[in-house]
Amino acid sequence: MEKNKITSLFPKEQVKASLKQSFVKLDPRMMIKNPVMFIVEVATAVMLFVTGYSVINSSQGSFGYNITVFVILFITLLFANFAEAIAEARGKAQADSLRKTREETPAKQLINGKIEIVSSSKLRKGDIFECEAGDIIPADGEIIEGLASIDESAITGESAPVIREAGGDKSSVTGGTKVLSDEIKVMVTTQPGESFLDKMIALVEGASRQKTPNEIALTILLAGFTLVFIIVCMTLKPLADYSKATITIASLISLFVCLIPTTIGGLLSAIGIAGMDRALRANVITKSGKAVETAGDVDTLLLDKTGTITIGNRKATKFYPVNGMEKRAFIEFCMLSSMADETPEGRSIVELGRESGLRMRNLNTTGARMIKFTAETKCSGVDLQDGTQIRKGAFDSIRRIAEAAGNRFPKETEEMTSAIANNGGTPLVVCVNKEIVGVVELQDIIKPGIQERFERLRKMGVKTVMVTGDNPLTAKYIAEKAGVDDFIAEAKPEDKMEYIKKEQEAGKLVAMMGDGTNDAPALAQANVGVAMNSGTQAAKEAGNMVDLDNDPTKLIEVVEIGKQLLMTRGTLTTFSIANDVAKYFAIVPALFMWSIPQLAALNVMGLHSPESAILSAIIFNALIIPALIPLALAGVQYKPIGASALLRRNLLIYGGGGVIVPFIGIKIIDLIVGLFI
Repeated sequence: MEKNKITSLFPKEQVKASLKQSFVKLDPRMMIKNPVMFIVEVATAVMLFVTGYSVINSSQGSFGYNITVFVILFITLLFANFAEAIAEARGKAQADSLRKTREETPAKQLINGKIEIVSSSKLRKGDIFECEAGDIIPADGEIIEGLASIDESAITGESAPVIREAGGDKSSVTGGTKVLSDEIKVMVTTQPGESFLDKMIALVEGASRQKTPNEIALTILLAGFTLVFIIVCMTLKPLADYSKATITIASLISLFVCLIPTTIGGLLSAIGIAGMDRALRANVITKSGKAVETAGDVDTLLLDKTGTITIGNRKATKFYPVNGMEKRAFIEFCMLSSMADETPEGRSIVELGRESGLRMRNLNTTGARMIKFTAETKCSGVDLQDGTQIRKGAFDSIRRIAEAAGNRFPKETEEMTSAIANNGGTPLVVCVNKEIVGVVELQDIIKPGIQERFERLRKMGVKTVMVTGDNPLTAKYIAEKAGVDDFIAEAKPEDKMEYIKKEQEAGKLVAMMGDGTNDAPALAQANVGVAMNSGTQAAKEAGNMVDLDNDPTKLIEVVEIGKQLLMTRGTLTTFSIANDVAKYFAIVPALFMWSIPQLAALNVMGLHSPESAILSAIIFNALIIPALIPLALAGVQYKPIGASALLRRNLLIYGGGGVIVPFIGIKIIDLIVGLFI
């Protein structure tokens, strides 16, 4: 999706807009949504009064010192607001791009059997319109008649056209896309303002973003920490009076702001918005942040075999002549039987014959009559002009043809078809004039690199389950070859539902992808249901995510995005809390070491003076927020190394780093501040 790619984390236009929003977000009605930063705003307001008071009375410190503390706290608020604003600006930039595709377009509405040209905004759910080559589809809907090639690049960024047709699982069309060929009749499936594009725009702008349960829980935890430190700081005043130490309001407020988790408090919203933004850049529309978050905790992943694990089109891989048939002659018969067969299997037989050195143009096809495949006969073929009949098809159907004509079915053919089936292939038996001449092996080719992706999921602790309509023997072979952990063979819609319920009853979170109406119940039951954009309206409504690329393997990427979101939030929380340890050692000794000399030993950084220690700590506290914005937006890199190893790694890097970095940073700032105090 090229339009979703932003080369820089901080484009100039977005930075300008975000700086303005940083001031707008100072409105207490907006700030109160973030309890930690709201308390910082209250503390900043108190410092403003203290600064004013210090003009006429120096009992609470000098005016210069107080105003410096006030300015630093104010900048801290702006940095926190900027983090959220820049994340939102990235979404709004995408929304502006999407709006360009949501222009008013004329619609050829069918009213009482006649076509009337109306504005797209006039279309209502249930209305029917027509589109032909060159028309822009005016509204979301489902094709009820016809087939067409559609350019969906306005939505997906993918230039290759796709086929959409009535009556199948690829019947859904999106407003703003373009019909390239043929003609279709579409029924509108949404009301004005509720189209897919409208929902996308609202989502990426943050208008429909709600805090996830995980985010709410963390917010409550941070609010609890804040409350604890309010009590801690309040008790310091009587302790200071008892020890005859002078603690100003500015010192207490500085200590309080440095000890509460302002770093994660300022970045929390940005992390959540950026997580949904990363999903959108992967061309996945999430209906809520909770869906992305849940994807990160998924235990079981249900994947369709066809198109996900395998390429989807069975391919001829080998010719097996029998009954003494010469191989070259057998290949010619196979190619003749497939000369007008437009199925992927038929074309692959011709292609395999070409690789063997034969060309269709060199075969005698004059007067040949093609016999098409039907569900009743389960075979297809050709009748040549000289009366030769060639048929290829399923084992049982060709066997009936041969035996009905009094010809035997060779035992070697029976053994060959069993061997092919046992290897996960599909045997196509070929007969000429109702006599068996050989077998063509078809294989459902496993996608390159899919084994590595499943291994990556296994390291994440995610169980992969293949869903297929194949018989258990073939399903087992492909499952073992692909490296999935389990499979559901001869799967029906109710089988998927039962499997999901069984996993959920065991306390596991389940994700699956689907595109058909028959997938809707399972998509609704799954904790994470990813519907394909090309799928039916029922599937898209049942799922909590929509994949614009219609890529069945996208589910794997969604899980990684979810894990990255959770890990980013966790690591930055760890870093923020670890920061407080260093800031504690900077400020507390500085407050008491003149009245209690024994505390000077805790001044491990050797800071210049109490005033410089406090200023250095709050300056560092302010600067660390913008320093971490790139990490919050890009996300912490996720590596599938297991939960325990990941925890140890993050505690070492972000926990240890969270303690060490402030010591270094505060000391450097103190050396600079000391020059002016």
